[in-house]
Amino acid sequence: MLMNSADRPATLFYQANGFRVISPGNHVLCAVSGEVIALEALRYWSVDLQEAYASPDMATRRLLGQG
Repeated sequence: MLMNSADRPATLFYQANGFRVISPGNHVLCAVSGEVIALEALRYWSVDLQEAYASPDMATRRLLGQG
């Protein structure tokens, strides 16, 4: 059975002003909480760590070593 790219997580390359899709999908997972983040809702990520966050709180927790 073929999977639609909408049914799987995307692989992204995070850059300072955006991200590049490496492997198609419709979401990524928050590196702290594991929460599903739709690509159109993705606003927070780390260029250095190459990971996504569901909220500014989650990004801050990771930055402070709490997640």
